[in-house]
Amino acid sequence: MLNPADEGFLASLPEELLRPVRPADLEEPRGRWRGQGAAVAVPRSTAEVSQLMRACAAARVGIVPLGGGTGLVGGQVMPDGPLPLILSFERMTAIRAIHPQENVIVAEAGAILTDLHAAAGAVDRMFPLTLASQGSARIGGNLATNAGGVNVLRYGNARDLCLGVEAVLADGTVFHGLKRLRKDNTGYDLRHLLIGAEGTLGLITAASLKLFPRTAVTGAALFVVPDPQAALALLSLTESQLPGMVSGFELIHRQGLDFLAETMPDLRQPFAEAPEWCVLIDIGLPAALDATEALMALYEAAGDLVLDGVIAQSETQRLEFWTLRETIPEANRRIGSISSHDIALPLSAIPVFLAEAAPALARLGDFRINCFGHLGDGNLHYNVFPAKGRKRAEYDSLRDAVKTCIHDLVDGFDGSVSAEHGIGRLKVKDLETYGDPVKLTAMRAIKTALDPLGILNPGAVLRA
Repeated sequence: MLNPADEGFLASLPEELLRPVRPADLEEPRGRWRGQGAAVAVPRSTAEVSQLMRACAAARVGIVPLGGGTGLVGGQVMPDGPLPLILSFERMTAIRAIHPQENVIVAEAGAILTDLHAAAGAVDRMFPLTLASQGSARIGGNLATNAGGVNVLRYGNARDLCLGVEAVLADGTVFHGLKRLRKDNTGYDLRHLLIGAEGTLGLITAASLKLFPRTAVTGAALFVVPDPQAALALLSLTESQLPGMVSGFELIHRQGLDFLAETMPDLRQPFAEAPEWCVLIDIGLPAALDATEALMALYEAAGDLVLDGVIAQSETQRLEFWTLRETIPEANRRIGSISSHDIALPLSAIPVFLAEAAPALARLGDFRINCFGHLGDGNLHYNVFPAKGRKRAEYDSLRDAVKTCIHDLVDGFDGSVSAEHGIGRLKVKDLETYGDPVKLTAMRAIKTALDPLGILNPGAVLRA
């Protein structure tokens, strides 16, 4: 690839489609890398994305797509190599159409997730993709990474919420796949190929997305459980008693609550003393049902599976429970992890994995472990921190060993080392280590077919 700054490439582009690079364009939330870029392209339409892509292909200039910049695996920053052109979707934020009777909304890639929520709410519908970063995350990036979030148990990942996409391919051609169909068996599904590809096969410029009727009644409870095995049994009981009505089922360890108390002492917690394990259950019911009664009936049916609990008495209290859960990652950031892991496991393997992981890490050193996440869909965030009173820098020599220890265990249980964050640049080596060889061969063949010059997000997902 050429360096656009050296080759005079930028001078050939329309001035109104460019702006200077800002520090925020080169940052990622965890501070693992600092990116680089010759300039930032800010197209206003799919036609302008196509124009920019054709120019990049002709000059063999790499292009790095930028949504809200909230990704946690470095897919939005390119730290080395020839300077790329950063393509930001900050101007492409329109809600193109909304069809309440079809339960469909059509939005451009730069639409912020909370704006989608608001647009859906204005027509008495909901768009269920919900993330801690939803105030800045853009839907194009959510689709590019197949984002998960807290409602996957009920509504699925971003992939499951998308009916069609419009995208620009590496040569500048436009894929007009922005259909609103629930059924369309006309050959290979390019939509699903582009979703989760992290901008390495084409750039999603717009999407048609599923809406749902707004939940009439919501409720939440924090239940203390003896251990992860009991949490798993409680999940099964909850889904049996409230079939199709469980929106979230989150596992929380005491360490996460202790980190909140340590870093944000003013944040109110529901228990006087943090329990070893608890679960946050979120439900949505038809208007005829009462959430408090439903959760109380669940508590009574649970028997020894639940040791204690708090049931939200209002929507405000329900949101307080969720604020507690969604603030744990910020507390983690303030403490500073040695190694963070976004993993998925078969549900029945989770208690065994947790029982084996802590002793395996103890053989490497003295750590604090904060395990929390979406138990309902098998996605855990298993994060390892320095022992109390010790600095993260003291563990630099152990960082790789810690990650290998956890990922080897996950792989041994037929799990995934990337559940919802994607591969980006952080996990390219992990994909090579744990990925199926046939899958990797097929992925490289697809990459070569759709991006023969290797200009789309070079170094992300597959080694450049």
